[in-house]
Amino acid sequence: MNIVLPAMGEGVIEAIINKWLVSEGSVVKEEDPIVEVATDKVDSEVPAPAAGTIVSIAAAEGSVAKVGDVIAVIETIVETGPEDSKKIAKEVERIRATINTARQEKKEVETLSHDMKSRTPSGKFISPLVRSIAAREEISYSDLDKLNGTGMDGRITKDDVLKLLEERKKAAEDKKKAETLKTSETEEKQIISGTSAEGDEIIEMDRVRKLIAEHMVMSKRTSPHVTSFIDADVTRLVNWRNRIKEKFLATEGQKLTLTPIFIDATARALHEYPMLNISVEGDKIIIRKNINIGMATALPDGNLIVPIIKNANEKNLTGLARAVNDLADRARKNKLKPDEIKGGTFTVTNFGSYNNLSGTPIINQPQAAILGTGAVRKTPAVIETPDGDVIGIRQFMILSLSYDHRVIDGALAGKFLNRLKEILENYTPDLY
Repeated sequence: MNIVLPAMGEGVIEAIINKWLVSEGSVVKEEDPIVEVATDKVDSEVPAPAAGTIVSIAAAEGSVAKVGDVIAVIETIVETGPEDSKKIAKEVERIRATINTARQEKKEVETLSHDMKSRTPSGKFISPLVRSIAAREEISYSDLDKLNGTGMDGRITKDDVLKLLEERKKAAEDKKKAETLKTSETEEKQIISGTSAEGDEIIEMDRVRKLIAEHMVMSKRTSPHVTSFIDADVTRLVNWRNRIKEKFLATEGQKLTLTPIFIDATARALHEYPMLNISVEGDKIIIRKNINIGMATALPDGNLIVPIIKNANEKNLTGLARAVNDLADRARKNKLKPDEIKGGTFTVTNFGSYNNLSGTPIINQPQAAILGTGAVRKTPAVIETPDGDVIGIRQFMILSLSYDHRVIDGALAGKFLNRLKEILENYTPDLY
């Protein structure tokens, strides 16, 4: 007959086999105490369930047994047949096979807890089960002493120790998270310090700059950018503009800069090459009916905005000059309407405003191309004449076209740039 660890009270699921009061071969009466066990709540004795002989002790002293586990086998004083004897013998053999393991466990627990006393420095009682857990989990006396026991008379229970272990685990996880965050902050500081020196000023991007940054990164990620260049001899155009700008201001009430001329020429070229006036949505190409040209405009705070000249190809030079001057002025005063920065199909950005020769502009998504205009500069050039080639001073500028290579090939971009060059070199406005 198996002797199992009985229920020891509500919430108790295991106990330490503290001391056997019998040995194998002992004859006991029913209700005789046979073993002392200790739980985190109480120490008690387990009685023999029946009279008989202790055949085998399955749970070694110091080992932990769960409620319902077989801790010993007793041969009751009743007549048994040959079959029953065989079953008992087989069970005894099975149980004995675990004794060495149980004894080894006991030895390990004793090794871990041999220095632990049954009470903390302040006098709190520590049961063998609690001592075993404390030794195994390396919980010190001082840590145990800090616990407010929830057992009877403030006794430290197994649940108290497990709660402490859970708190330790959470604290370790929180520490790890804090160290990770600190590492990230340190790495960020190292990145900053790697590009700055003592005394450097570090400023946070404002909202507009963050939006611009995100849009630029998105554009480079979306479109495979290619940039083509061509130079244009704009000597005639510059001379013509210098001759009539005062008259233009007097009659039209508008300053005539090179910007509306560049936009006029671009609108004409786009009309001839509509596959530059497109956008991409998924795997579809949308050819835009209207030619709405955005002009990149620098703001006083250093940021950038792109107001749109709607239907630029339908406006004459006067209309374009009025639109350019008005939009640029209101952009710098932050007075643009939301509709005036939407719906662009192509963008022009002027590097020449700051005497830059050229650049590789980033496409303004969802458009497919952007034109950069460089500074107009005097340069020696070979001039073909009826009497032969001569060296002369001409005014040149560089045009750069960045385009989405998914939908615009180099040949088309080259043709467009060459046509734009021809229009500028032979510019004839609708007026004057």
